[in-house]
Amino acid sequence: MYQSSKARLKRMFNESGKCLDVAIDHGVFNEYSFLNGLENVDAVVNQLVKANPDAIQMNYGQTDVLQAIPGKNKPALVMRVDVGNPYNPTTHKYMFNRLQNEDEPILEAIRVDASCVVVNLLLLPDEPELHYQTISNIARVRGACEKYGMPLMIEPLVMQVNSNNGGYQVDGDKNKLVPLVRQARELGADIIKADPTDNPEDYHEVIQAARCPVLVRGGGKADLKWVLERSYAFLQQGAHGLVYGRNIYQHPNPSQVVQALMAMIHQNATPDEAWGIYQAAGETTSI
Repeated sequence: MYQSSKARLKRMFNESGKCLDVAIDHGVFNEYSFLNGLENVDAVVNQLVKANPDAIQMNYGQTDVLQAIPGKNKPALVMRVDVGNPYNPTTHKYMFNRLQNEDEPILEAIRVDASCVVVNLLLLPDEPELHYQTISNIARVRGACEKYGMPLMIEPLVMQVNSNNGGYQVDGDKNKLVPLVRQARELGADIIKADPTDNPEDYHEVIQAARCPVLVRGGGKADLKWVLERSYAFLQQGAHGLVYGRNIYQHPNPSQVVQALMAMIHQNATPDEAWGIYQAAGETTSI
């Protein structure tokens, strides 16, 4: 890894060597349900900057809001550089995942001073072409990252068909996830953003397969106490942090959720302690 790449990573990972990355890049996926809580991008970004997570994950078309904020004490920018259609509640005749800039895949990320770029590695039932597309994307992005010293985050996603609504949902089968994480690492990942396994006690196998920092992906919005308990379990298995989106920006009090998660990640707070921090923050702050 280039020295400049290591320098960029230091913006994301604080002294604890861990990271909370708040993802708000959902608008690029053309899914209405993802937009609840993201209607006003300026307001969301300003709320998150005040809450001070380690990083915010965005698309190019959002980055002007974060990078226009003056001062040096703000979250690092993680920029998504691909777009696809596996997140909708119905399946599509043609499934795709492509780079947002086919000619210069990380040019915009360099221009807006991103600390990292993120790209998918997808494994969906009966969609080998989609898997091939994402591997091709990674190969192109990795070459650009090596050339310009940009850290590469790969997001390996194993999905299953949801017969109830015709779309795709997370598949937490470790026998599928662990090999895909290993593939992501051997394709050149500097960071891996991986789904949780069905059994949190299996997550050390994901960590072992990655051989680089692993951030656990949050998924759909759920009860906060349950989220804290699950997060703690994965952190105890060796995860280097979390990438949460809807469980933060769709919550009525995103700043309080950030404070609770930051305490778990950086101070090893228990779920009960994190819940107490969440409640205490609500008594002293309003956003």
